[in-house]
Amino acid sequence: MSVRNQLKLIVGGLSARRAGRPARVNQATREFFDRSRAVAMLIFFATVTSIVVISSAGLTTLNVPVLPNQVATTRVVAGAAFSYESAEKTNALREQFSNRVPPIYRIDGEPFRKFEAAARDLLVNLELFERAHPDRTPVMGSRRADLTPVVEAFNARGPYNASVDDVAAVLSAGDAKVRSALFENGLAALRDLAVEGVHDDSLGGAGPGSVTVFQIARPSGNIASRPVQSLEEAMTFLRVNLAVEGLPRPSSLALFRLFRLGLAPNVVFDPEATRRREAETVRQMKPVIVNVARGQTIVEPGERVTPEQHEMLMAHRRYVREHTDSDFAENLTLFGRILLVFAMVIASVLYIRLEDRETLQSNGRLGLLALVVIANLALVRLVYSIGGLDFFIHDGSWASTLPYVAPTALAPLIVAILIDAGSAIFMALLISIFTGIIYGNRLDLIVLTFLASMVAIFGCREVHRRSRVVRAAAAGGLTLAIFALPLGFADQVPLATLLRQMTAGLANGILTGMAVVGVLPVLESLFKRTTDITLLELTDYNHPLLRLMQLEAPGTYHHSLVVAQLAENAANAIGANPLLARVCALFHDIGKTANPAYFTENQRERMSPHDMLPPAESARIIKQHVTDGVELARRHHLPGAVIDVIQQHHGTTLVRYFYARALAASRAPFPPRDAHETQHPLGKIVTPSVPDQGYRYDGPRPQFKESAVISLADGTEAATRSLRALSPEQLGPLIERIFNERIAEGQLDESPLTLEELAKIRNSFQFTLLNMLHARLGDAAADQSPTSEAKA
Repeated sequence: MSVRNQLKLIVGGLSARRAGRPARVNQATREFFDRSRAVAMLIFFATVTSIVVISSAGLTTLNVPVLPNQVATTRVVAGAAFSYESAEKTNALREQFSNRVPPIYRIDGEPFRKFEAAARDLLVNLELFERAHPDRTPVMGSRRADLTPVVEAFNARGPYNASVDDVAAVLSAGDAKVRSALFENGLAALRDLAVEGVHDDSLGGAGPGSVTVFQIARPSGNIASRPVQSLEEAMTFLRVNLAVEGLPRPSSLALFRLFRLGLAPNVVFDPEATRRREAETVRQMKPVIVNVARGQTIVEPGERVTPEQHEMLMAHRRYVREHTDSDFAENLTLFGRILLVFAMVIASVLYIRLEDRETLQSNGRLGLLALVVIANLALVRLVYSIGGLDFFIHDGSWASTLPYVAPTALAPLIVAILIDAGSAIFMALLISIFTGIIYGNRLDLIVLTFLASMVAIFGCREVHRRSRVVRAAAAGGLTLAIFALPLGFADQVPLATLLRQMTAGLANGILTGMAVVGVLPVLESLFKRTTDITLLELTDYNHPLLRLMQLEAPGTYHHSLVVAQLAENAANAIGANPLLARVCALFHDIGKTANPAYFTENQRERMSPHDMLPPAESARIIKQHVTDGVELARRHHLPGAVIDVIQQHHGTTLVRYFYARALAASRAPFPPRDAHETQHPLGKIVTPSVPDQGYRYDGPRPQFKESAVISLADGTEAATRSLRALSPEQLGPLIERIFNERIAEGQLDESPLTLEELAKIRNSFQFTLLNMLHARLGDAAADQSPTSEAKA
C-alpha cells in the first residue's frame, strides 16, 4: 500500500474517532424526537389547532357558492339590516304593468283607397259601356258578354267578387249622372267608416249594441282612445246610407252588395307603438326596494334557492363586504367546530392504532401525516377564500366551480405512497369531510371528493413509476367530473356552468398528480421516507456507485448481489419491503471501494496487505468502510434508509479475526463468542488484556426489519464462502450458528423481528443459497481469511 493511502487511512481513522461520539449523540437525539410521547402530543394539539383555524377562523357563508334552483346546504341569516334594489321584483312588476298596457292600433286606409280607385274605374267603364250600347234593353245575350270583361276588370283590382247581375242592376238604376251620385254617396259612407275604423270580432269581445274603445295611434304619434264600430255595425251604417229614395229595390240591394266589397276591418295592431308605450310605462316605474331585517333568514338548508333568494343573498354579501364591521360577520360556531376536529383526529389516532401501530409509534410518520393534512386543508381553504373576490361574488356560476378546483386528493396520494393505503383512505375521508364543511356542509361534495380520492389511491397501489401517479390522480379527477354531471342535472345547474365544473375537476386531478410527483422528493428527504419509485430507480446497475463498485471492487459487487438476493427473498417472506431490502443490500458495502484491496473478496493474490499491519490498524481499516460508505451515500444523495443500513448492517459486532490476532500477540486467552469475559478453571473471572472497543463496529444495531435481514444476509453470505460444498447438511447448521451468535450478542435486540420471522428468514436463506450456489465447490474452509472471520 502506498504511503499516501496509509496517511489517508490514518487521518480518516482519527476523524472517525472524533466523529463517533457526535454521531451517537445525533442518533440519540433523533431517537428521542421520533419516539417521545411529549412530541407526539405536541403534534396532536398542533394538528387540532391548525385544522380548527383553517376550517373556522374567519369562515362565513359569504363565500359559499350558491346558484339559483340549487338546493341550499346551509342556513344564511342576515347579519345586519340592509336595503337593496330588487331587479327580480322590479322585472316581475314591470312585466305585470306591461301586460296591463292596452295594445295600440292604427287605422289602415289602404283598403278604402284601393276600393275607391276600383269603384271610380268601374264607374268610367260603365259609362263607356253605356255609350257603346245606347239602348236600355235588359243585359242579356251579347250585352251581357260585353259587360263581363268590365266586371272582371273590377274584380281584378282587389279581393272583390262582384257579379255581372249586380253591376247590371246598378247600370239600370239610371244614367251616368245618377250612377255618379250613387257612387259618391257610397264612397262617402265608406270614407267615414274607414276614418273612424272598423274592427272584426277577433279584436273586440263586446256584445251587441256595446261600443268597443281602442287605443288608436294617430299619424302625429299621439295616442287617443276612441270607439270603433264592428264590421256588422259598419254594414248597417252602409246599408242605411245607400238607401236612396226612388231607387228600385233590386238596384239598391245590388248597390249595397257592390259597396260592401269595399268594407273591411282596418283597425290593425301596431307592435312598434305598443312597445314604445310599454317602454314608456316601464321607464316611469320606480325600482322595487326590498328591506331586510337583521336576523331574517335569507336561505334555508334543504330548500331550493329561488331567484329572489339568490338576489337577496348576493345583496347581503355586497353589503357585508362594504361594511366590514365585525358585528356583521357570520362566524360559525367555534366550539362545535373544535369538538368536531377533536373527534375526527381522535378517530384517526384510533384507526392508526388498530391498523398501523408502527406509524403511531413514530413521530416522524405522525408529523408527515399532520403536515400533509394541514397543508391540504390549507389549500382547500385558500381556494375557498378566492371565492371572496369581487369577480366570484358577482358571478355565482364561476364561484360554483371553485369546489371542484380544491385539491382534496393531494394528501391522500402522498400518504398512500409514503406510508400505506389504509392511512391514506382515512386521510381522504377526513379531508373530504372538512372540505364539505368549509363549503357549507355540502354532503354531495363530501361524497364526490372522497370517491375521487379513493380512485386515485387505488391507482397508486404498488406504484413504481412517477407517470403512474399522474395517471392515478387524473383518474380521480375524471371520476369527479363524471359524477358531477348527474348531480348538476339534478340541481338544475346551467349547462355552461356544468361544463366548467367538469373541466375544473379533470384539470384538478392532473395538476394534483403533477404536484404530488414534484413534492415527493422533498418529503422523502425531510421525513427520511423512501418511496418504491425512488428505490426502483436505484436498482439501475448503471448508478455511479454501483458502476464504481463493479470497476474498483468486483468481489464486493458480487457479494452485494448475493446479499441483495438473499435479503429480497427473506423480506418478502416476512412481509417486509423486499424492494427496500434489495436496494439497501446493493449499496451496503459501497465504502469498500475506497480501499478494495483490504477485503478478501477483492484480493487476487495470496498475499494480503494486512500481513504488514498491526491488528488494531487492520481492524480500523475494516471498520472504516462503514464511515466511507456513509460519506459516499450522502454525497450521492442516497435515501436515509440506505444510509441507515450502511451504518447498521454490522451493528456492534466484533472484528473477530483481528481481535484474535491481537489476543494472540498479547498471549491472552480468547473470549468466547457470546461474552467479553471468560471463566477461569478455578472459578475466578479473567478479563482479556486487550480491550475490544477498538475492534467493534460503532453501530448502531439494526433498527428495522430490512436492516436486520441485510445484517443476517451479509454474515451468512460471507460464511458460506468458507464451505467446501454447499449442501443442506452443511448449510443449515452454519446459518443456525450465525443466527444464534447474533441473538446471543444482542445484535437483534433493537429490531422488530420476532422468533417466527427469524425462522422464516433462516429457511429463506437456505432455500435461496441452495438454488443460487448449488454447483459451487471450493476449499475455502482450508483457510480463514481475515474478512471472512471479520464478517462471521
